[in-house]
Amino acid sequence: MIVEEKMSLSNNDENSISWKNQNYLKGTVLGLVAGVVGAYLYNRAAEEDADRNGGKPAPVQTGQLIALGLTALGLLRQITELGKPKKK
Repeated sequence: MIVEEKMSLSNNDENSISWKNQNYLKGTVLGLVAGVVGAYLYNRAAEEDADRNGGKPAPVQTGQLIALGLTALGLLRQITELGKPKKK
């Protein structure tokens, strides 16, 4: 009886680790893809800007970086809400 309980506990631990690892892997892949696509789009827009302005793109404004950071925090909050149970 005790052995069965220990086996079920270790089995639950393995399942817990398994789905957590899958989520980390999915998040890493999605983050990598989003980062590469974002960098590509930024570079393409900066290159167009550089062509218009004599070879050098305009620097990114501090306000734009702050807005982008706040948007990223909002996205992370929404992702966190996905893991919570639905309110009835």
